Amino acid sequence: MIPKAYDAVLLASFGGPEGQDDVIPFLRNVTGGRGIPDERLEEVAVHYRTNGGVSPINAQNRALKAALEAEFAARGITVPIYWGNRNWHPFVNDTLEQIAADGHRTVLLMGTGAYSGYSACRQYREDLGMGLRATGLEGVVEVDKLRQFFDTPAFVQPFIQELPGSLASVREQLAAAGKPEGKIKIVFVTHSIPLSDANAAGPEAIRSTLDENLYTAQHRAVAEHILANVPEAAGLEHSLVYQSRSGSPHTPWLEPDINDALEEDAAAGVAGVVVVPIGFISDHMEVLWDLDTEAKDTCAELGLAFARVPTPGTHRAFVSGLVDLVEERLAGPDGKPLREGRLSETALGPWFDVCRPGCCEKLAMDGTLRPTIGAVDSEVGVPQP
Repeated sequence: MIPKAYDAVLLASFGGPEGQDDVIPFLRNVTGGRGIPDERLEEVAVHYRTNGGVSPINAQNRALKAALEAEFAARGITVPIYWGNRNWHPFVNDTLEQIAADGHRTVLLMGTGAYSGYSACRQYREDLGMGLRATGLEGVVEVDKLRQFFDTPAFVQPFIQELPGSLASVREQLAAAGKPEGKIKIVFVTHSIPLSDANAAGPEAIRSTLDENLYTAQHRAVAEHILANVPEAAGLEHSLVYQSRSGSPHTPWLEPDINDALEEDAAAGVAGVVVVPIGFISDHMEVLWDLDTEAKDTCAELGLAFARVPTPGTHRAFVSGLVDLVEERLAGPDGKPLREGRLSETALGPWFDVCRPGCCEKLAMDGTLRPTIGAVDSEVGVPQP
């Protein structure tokens, strides 16, 4: 990828409600075109209603934007950062119009999904393309997407630095319960997606070389790298599980679900678990509900000690590492990248700056390409009729 003189950065995310009156309109946006009645949406709305109707994700994105701006200023990067959401205010189309009104024409998009897959990558590019067309800015504003960052120091270092503290917490809980020698397991968790989406993640040239789908392989590579760099985890059993599946029960999704896996762990003699949410960059609603509420409650019922590692959020290493990735793509005074080299910590990276044709398509259950409307994303899963 030849560096460009980008004149704006767009932080793009899923969005979330910020009050009780926002919840159902937000969920209608998420499920647009699927004809799901409001009474079905209320089954998910309870997650937000118990939090005052507020998703943490918007506040987290404001904090991330502020942290990125501070890091830009510290490095002398004068490119402004904008923020837009796909499903709630500020909507990405409104942000595109503001970017254009402010005179910017070459934009670098920073999505908040770390891994390959339709919802984590391609859908961001499609939404921005449709946004440019809808706002009349197609051919006026150019938007390129920052590469996926699952394999970078930015993403893995916060987990490496925080895992020892969570392990210590579980050991303290077990000691207090009179089980100082109790078996501890590290449970890596990510968002489940339809098996058809998992099988379509990434370009065929890479998919064909793997023994499993790329989405799972990327998460497994991240988990293995974290374990290899945390001495306190040496010798501990670990697993990769999934959360937040939704949709028709007849549609295959990635398994096992974390709660089912926890029951099996308890039956196998595990005394405590450390949950590592490697599928997520911030403690948004699904982390707080599916892990800190449901999975934690499951552990309490099973008598398992429980600790959850924080997501990267605004961790210093995450913010600094994201700016490293931006610098990879900026053109310096002599037309060369401001930062040499492409950072990566796993054998599956560094990922592409420009996605390959046919990468991460949205497929039907029979394997055929289908319209890319209403995909699952990593902030909320909605039950289908």
